[in-house]
Amino acid sequence: MRLKDRFAGVTGAAMGMGRCIAETLAAEGATVAVTDIDLKLAKQVAEGIRENGGQAEAWKLDVSDPSEIKKVIEEIVSRFGRIDIWVNNAGVSTMVPFLQLTEHDWDYLHEVNGGGVFFCSQAAASHMVKEGKGGKIVNIASMAGKRGGNAPFLAHYVYTKFGVIGLTQAMAKELSPYKITCNAVCPGYVATPMQERELVWEARLRNMTPHAVKQSYVDDTPLGRVENPQDVANLVLFLASSEADFITGEAINVNGGAFMD
Repeated sequence: MRLKDRFAGVTGAAMGMGRCIAETLAAEGATVAVTDIDLKLAKQVAEGIRENGGQAEAWKLDVSDPSEIKKVIEEIVSRFGRIDIWVNNAGVSTMVPFLQLTEHDWDYLHEVNGGGVFFCSQAAASHMVKEGKGGKIVNIASMAGKRGGNAPFLAHYVYTKFGVIGLTQAMAKELSPYKITCNAVCPGYVATPMQERELVWEARLRNMTPHAVKQSYVDDTPLGRVENPQDVANLVLFLASSEADFITGEAINVNGGAFMD
């Protein structure tokens, strides 16, 4: 097992990519803190991990609340003894034409997608530094963080994901003396509950059917299918493992070729 005796935390881990990431890390031996704003669903994920022979516990965590972030991460460290791996997966979206975006839309995504990554990373890294054994921070960005012009009605989302990539680089530089690596993962069109909502929103805005929008995602992906959460989790697992010890500051695509750089 690649992550035996490692302790990991995953945000937004109650469903979609976060759930798959938590389950994948646990299957490779990590003890996982399953965190999410929905504690009931987080507990179900943790219970499922334990039923499959893994180790996991659940915490409620609203990543838009810096004081709650600090409190919860302190509780996780107190329970586990340390944090070796932290995955910033929690994220939200709304779809609105640029000229109709409101201050609420802007603040909501900034606080969750931007502030959540910043404050969670800061709190987790502080404990890693105290422990003195290095660590791994993995931020879930997006293909939209590299090709903003091809993400219609998502200007505020694009802003946050470009920001996550830049923040990842800044963190990687400053935390490198402590042997903490920081990398970003950039998924494409991933089949999750968030995508199901976006299909409906985009279909309405583009006067299409959700099925037609989904087909456009497939058509935009050279490997010819919509991405699944396991595609993302596999890359997160690699970055969280010792195999990636000499990789830091990178924003790695996993999108079936929908964007190449």
